[in-house]
Amino acid sequence: MAILRTDCIERPLRICFKMMGQLIGSHPWLFLIAPLFLSTCLGSGFYLLQDKMSNDIEEQFTPFDGQAKLERKYIQDTFPGNDSTFSRLRLSTDGDYATVIATSDRNILTVDSLQDILDLDVKVRNMVVQFNNQSFEYVDVCAEVMGSCHSNDILDIIENIANNIDTVNLTYPWYNLNVSSFPLYLSLGSVKFDNESSVVESAEAIQLYYYLREDNKTKTDLWLESFISLVSNMSSTSIQVSYSTSMSMQWEFEKSPGSVIYLFSITYAIAITFSIISCWRLDNVRTKVWVAACGVLSTGLAVLSGFGLLLLLDQPFVMTVASCPFMILGIGLDDMFIMISCWQRTCVLDSVPDRLAETYKDAAVSITITTLTDALALFLGCSSPFGSVRSFCLYAGVSICFCYLYSITFLGACMAFNGKREAENKHWFTCAKIPEDLPSSSSKAFGMCCVGGSYDRITEKEETEVVSHMFERFYGPFLTHKSIKVCVFFIYAGYLAVSIYGCFNLNEGLDIKNLALDESYLINYYNNQGQHFAEYSCNVMVAVKQPLAYWDADEQKHLHRCISNFESLNFVNGTLAWFLSFVQYANATNLNIQSQESFQTHLSDFLELNTMFKHDINFTTDNNIQASRFFVQTLNNASTKDMMIGLRKTAEECPVDLLVYHPAFIYFDQYTVIMDNTIQTVMVAVIVMLGVSLILIPSPLCSFWVAFAICSVIVGVVGFMALWGVSLDSISMINLVMCIGFSVDFSAHISYSFVSSPKSDVNGKAIDALARLGYPILQGALSTILGVVVLCMSGSYIFRTFFKIVFLVITFGLFHGLVFIPVFLTLFGAFGKWF
Repeated sequence: MAILRTDCIERPLRICFKMMGQLIGSHPWLFLIAPLFLSTCLGSGFYLLQDKMSNDIEEQFTPFDGQAKLERKYIQDTFPGNDSTFSRLRLSTDGDYATVIATSDRNILTVDSLQDILDLDVKVRNMVVQFNNQSFEYVDVCAEVMGSCHSNDILDIIENIANNIDTVNLTYPWYNLNVSSFPLYLSLGSVKFDNESSVVESAEAIQLYYYLREDNKTKTDLWLESFISLVSNMSSTSIQVSYSTSMSMQWEFEKSPGSVIYLFSITYAIAITFSIISCWRLDNVRTKVWVAACGVLSTGLAVLSGFGLLLLLDQPFVMTVASCPFMILGIGLDDMFIMISCWQRTCVLDSVPDRLAETYKDAAVSITITTLTDALALFLGCSSPFGSVRSFCLYAGVSICFCYLYSITFLGACMAFNGKREAENKHWFTCAKIPEDLPSSSSKAFGMCCVGGSYDRITEKEETEVVSHMFERFYGPFLTHKSIKVCVFFIYAGYLAVSIYGCFNLNEGLDIKNLALDESYLINYYNNQGQHFAEYSCNVMVAVKQPLAYWDADEQKHLHRCISNFESLNFVNGTLAWFLSFVQYANATNLNIQSQESFQTHLSDFLELNTMFKHDINFTTDNNIQASRFFVQTLNNASTKDMMIGLRKTAEECPVDLLVYHPAFIYFDQYTVIMDNTIQTVMVAVIVMLGVSLILIPSPLCSFWVAFAICSVIVGVVGFMALWGVSLDSISMINLVMCIGFSVDFSAHISYSFVSSPKSDVNGKAIDALARLGYPILQGALSTILGVVVLCMSGSYIFRTFFKIVFLVITFGLFHGLVFIPVFLTLFGAFGKWF
């Protein structure tokens, strides 16, 4: 069968890189100083780092074109708020607030517990805050209702007297007092009832809210900071307190980068140590200690240049970008190990430029393939609707390009200098010329420290390392044995089965509490909220966007049908609508509202009695209703995704033009795009990776195997990350995009080495590829894992997720590169000589 090769680009590329190696080997000082100068200039961009920080949670972790953002704009334009008549129900945003959850292991509705809660409430309301040499209290910044600060229902019911709890029969979820109704499900948690009635027997939690006006952000933030300081230092024997504010998550999220700063030094210390140890040779001349150290330095320069350039270009710096250096370190060291491996296969008697030319001819194409795939996968991720993903992919992609640039310039120059030292048989540390063989009168200790420069006199190449020798003599023949190949296929089938199972159990969406550090006070608050107040979910606005003749029987029927459709949903608990209340009011007072004139007249009287409903109607200048809204209370018996999509679908099916909105939908919108966008990005990236492989690997079949490896690794990562407790969200999506590029690296190295091997049979090609690149690939995998392993100690979900996925990517990529792909490549030996 004819040999099919596509080396029309790969072959001239090898020639170009050979010429480049010759040039760098001849003029190493130029290629050493130029990258240092460039990185110094670009690194000046770090002076702008603080100004370019962009860690707004909504901006970075929600879809920039999410449907809820358009819905919020409509709500804000159509139903503007009023500071004098605050209504939590009608907020178009989360608002500015502080909140406390008081819990008790027993019944919190006791006099002692309520007295502690009342004392806490008094301290919060009387807290004095300094601002511009003036002091203010809660009453000066509170959101007002009819001239008074917004209050808490449970405290109003007992009239701020703890003993009154013994005289009140609380009913849940609503408590009716005279003409007022209080939604106690917002205040009481983990409620137990008396004899299966609605009367409350006990409760384990009480939640208090303190809403603030939004007219002065500086004063509001100062009050919230003082609130956190006050409540964090309070203790009681009868209640346990957890707390939060509207700004707490933002403030806690901004602490995350600081939690990993100290890990950078640990990571680079580990990387340098591992690189030096893995590149250490007992031969004091042939050891690659300085090359290893320069390889780590090269990755540091790449991060400095990539980040600095983008900061100078005014690109926002999102906190998720802080994980980039850990990834770049692994990529840079992988390239270094490949180049060292190729250098060691050159003839030691050749000149340094010739040795570097041969090194570049073999190594540069291989690292070009992996750099292209890594960078392209990340740049494709820049199309994501999430700002955090875009920022990470841009910074990581540019840094990888610099990593490649410095690997073939700065690192090449370092190898040239090291090669000159080797050519002169000088000691790696003292640079003094030393004997190649141990003098007869010298001790063994002298031989270990002061002798070096030996090489294989037959091949005129450096002695093969022990690990590479094991790959060639033992592992390669073992892996290509027929019975072992069968076992590999069974192992792969098991891997694939578990991965697919995990994919079907993958959860979607970012739990907002995961943006806070583990030791944050917010974790306790969210845990208590989930434990005690999980029954009821959002109170969702439903806006009627078109003018309706509300007095007309047909229009009333349409509106009633829409409301009934919402109430028929299993996760909807009830409806609060001005229209329904007005109809009840008219029926109770025998009013005729069947004509436009009478409807408008009586509506005005009704709104004077129920002023809050005024905020639910948008009147035109001639007193016609242009738009209105009502509210549906949802339960937590459905996922947030199903709830939001179900409400939107119900609104679309209504004959009336409706819109559903809640501030939380801004974050829930990620559920509508995360899966489709991830799949789309992955599919496009796989196609692009296949194209790169077809162009640069001189064998179409090997290119398809590389594409297969990408898909296989991605399936494995997605499946196992689900089994490891990682959901598909904007954070894990970052890592999956990165995974596309990483999954290519090891398989591409082996595939390229396979087709480049001079061996005639496929088993020989596989053994030769493993002998040449097995150890560098193993080094690269271990260096990458060591580069991120410290992140498992991070107190941030973001960085722990980064570690988990990188660990999975590298582990599965390593298995594909050293086990699965070599076996699969030999499979075609049964069908003819394809390569």
